[in-house]
Amino acid sequence: MKVISKIATASLGLVFLGSSSVFAQSLADAKKAIDAEQYQKAESMLKTLTTTQPTKDENFFYLGWVYIKQDYSDSAKVVFNKGIAANPKSALNYAGLGAVARLDKDNAGATTNFNQATTLAGKDTKAYTYVGLSYLLPTTADKKVAPADADAAIAVLTKGKAINAKDVDLLIALGDAYRSVLKSNEAYSNYSDASALDPKNPAAKVATGVLYKFANNFDGSEQQYKDALAINPNYGPAYREWAETDLRWSLTDPKMASAKIKEAVDHYKQYLSLTDQSVESQMRYADFLILAGDYKTLQQVATDLSKSASTNARVYRYIAYSAYENKDYPTGITAINTWFQKADPKRIIPRDYLYQGRLQLASGQDSVGINTLKKALELDSTQVDVYGEIAKAYYGKKKYVEAGDAYRQVTLKGGRSVTLNDYLREGLSYFFGYQGQIKGGKPDTALLTKADSAFSYINQKSPNVAAAYQFRAYVNDYKEPDRNNIKGLAKPFYEKFIELTVAKGAPDERAKKDLAEAYAYLGTYYEFKEKDDAKASENYTKARENDPTNRQALNYFQRKSGGGKGK
Repeated sequence: MKVISKIATASLGLVFLGSSSVFAQSLADAKKAIDAEQYQKAESMLKTLTTTQPTKDENFFYLGWVYIKQDYSDSAKVVFNKGIAANPKSALNYAGLGAVARLDKDNAGATTNFNQATTLAGKDTKAYTYVGLSYLLPTTADKKVAPADADAAIAVLTKGKAINAKDVDLLIALGDAYRSVLKSNEAYSNYSDASALDPKNPAAKVATGVLYKFANNFDGSEQQYKDALAINPNYGPAYREWAETDLRWSLTDPKMASAKIKEAVDHYKQYLSLTDQSVESQMRYADFLILAGDYKTLQQVATDLSKSASTNARVYRYIAYSAYENKDYPTGITAINTWFQKADPKRIIPRDYLYQGRLQLASGQDSVGINTLKKALELDSTQVDVYGEIAKAYYGKKKYVEAGDAYRQVTLKGGRSVTLNDYLREGLSYFFGYQGQIKGGKPDTALLTKADSAFSYINQKSPNVAAAYQFRAYVNDYKEPDRNNIKGLAKPFYEKFIELTVAKGAPDERAKKDLAEAYAYLGTYYEFKEKDDAKASENYTKARENDPTNRQALNYFQRKSGGGKGK
């Protein structure tokens, strides 16, 4: 019996060791699939592992992390909690819960879970790595990492590095954190250390290539991707980053634009072929198409994805964006409304309101569209261009004062993107707003001051813009409606307008009428203010020569001929 017992025990031990070996290999394969962005494959493997090895908390963590990478934070939270149920001291799963809290904008919850993760981690630095990576998860529409989040990532990853300076994954994550705050030397140092420790790690090569990309060292960047693919020809992320580098290259060097955009698309297709062609891979392709501005392809890809029963609701966002850019407004309206109906409210971003507002305006829903664009601005005040869209909508509805106020926000907040045309539109809006108020009998003269300020700015920056002088003349003419008490406020502006217009050569019919108005004003000034009949006659004559129908000139010559006031 003792012999049999020993044999049985040995056999059980062998079975156990065999099972453990299979588990380790399978988890390793799942992690490789995650690294290669083969999320569907990784999800399938990890779901099996959580069933066959339900006491292994790491299985649950990595499954939850796959959900995080696929934008399913609610599912991730459920799985991380299961991991903690399997092992209440699971540092990794507390790191996962912290990641979910961050995505939910629950900063207090994130901090609590991250602290618990690092407390439980001991000498195992994996939890430090994933706390750091969690701080680097994008939580805004532009997908940029806030400096404070990057600093938090650097702090926790540096602590992890002090525990184990040979954790390659941690070093790459630390490099990413430094890269996000443009600390290139520190990023490069950590990537280099990772490569030195594991020369066969393609992720470190790709990360270095991305670093070079942001320095516009495109040749160096390409070489890093080639080096990564020499290590593993099937490493999809190398092709994805190569595609995005090509796209940046095309925007930086116009001569290379056409070739690089084509190359970018080819590389992205190669990336897709090396992933599992999952819905999520296609969604990443959709994100790339937005960056590339290829809305025609985007609409087709998104429409095809929407036909899948397992599709992510985010596909309707892509349909809405692309349909708007392709001027397919009915499809866009339907899609954006579907997105708002299906999406968890916390997944709605300011850009969604921006496109909803644009689609509403394009569909004739002006008042609703303007309010939606305002909502987009409330959520993200950095979208200064939206003020211009609101202003254009107000202008189209002849709500000129509101349009002027919106254009004023453009000129105040637009920075280097502001053009003189923005100031011209601002001035015109206030000017027409004042004209409209005259009919109501209570015009606000402050509007004339605002209009004059905008036109004056144009003259300061570009002294040869005749139209700005012309409208300054109009504005100042309104400031003195009594012809019997004329002060000549508009005189210098009409004179400058005449000077610039005549200098251009023979005027067209539009310019002739504008010149006639200017000369007629000067005639009025000399007739009633200076009492200089010779100067008055000279200017009225020029007004009549440019526009024989000019009423002021006709009246003057009728008065001079004894015919009374002209009709």
